[in-house]
Amino acid sequence: MTLGTEQTDRGIPALVGRMADGFSRLVSQHITLARMELAEDAKAMAMDAARVVAFVPFLLVGYLFLCGAIAVALAQAIGYGWALGAVSFANLAGGGFGIWRAVSRLKSRQVMDDSAQELSRSMAVLTTGSPPAVPQQPRNVLKEPPHAQ
Repeated sequence: MTLGTEQTDRGIPALVGRMADGFSRLVSQHITLARMELAEDAKAMAMDAARVVAFVPFLLVGYLFLCGAIAVALAQAIGYGWALGAVSFANLAGGGFGIWRAVSRLKSRQVMDDSAQELSRSMAVLTTGSPPAVPQQPRNVLKEPPHAQ
C-alpha cells in the first residue's frame, strides 16, 4: 500500500524538514543582509575617513603659518607676524572644524542597523510564533548608545 503525497506531506518528519529548510533560508538571508550592509557601512566609513585625511593639510599649513607668525612676531613685534598669525588661525580653525565634523559623522554612524532590525523581527517571530501586528522600533542591543555631544 502506497501513501499519497497528502499523507507524506503532513507527517511530523516532513514538517520538521520544512521548518529546518525555512530556518536555514532565514539564516542565509540574514548572513547575506549582514554582508551587504557591512560592505555599505565600510564604504561610508572609508569616505568619512578620507574627509579626515583631506583636512589634515589645513592643520599642517596652519601650524607652519603659526610657527612663522611666532618667529616674525618675536623678531619685529609688529607687522608681518600678525598677518601670518591670522592666516594660520584661519587654517587651523577650518581644518579643525572639518576634522571634527568628519569624526562626529564617524561616531554617529549606526553600523549594521538594518541587520539588527531584521534579526529582532525574526527573533520576535520565533519566540511569539507570529509577526508583530504593528512594526515597532526593535530594542537594539547590538548598537552603541548615542554619544553625548
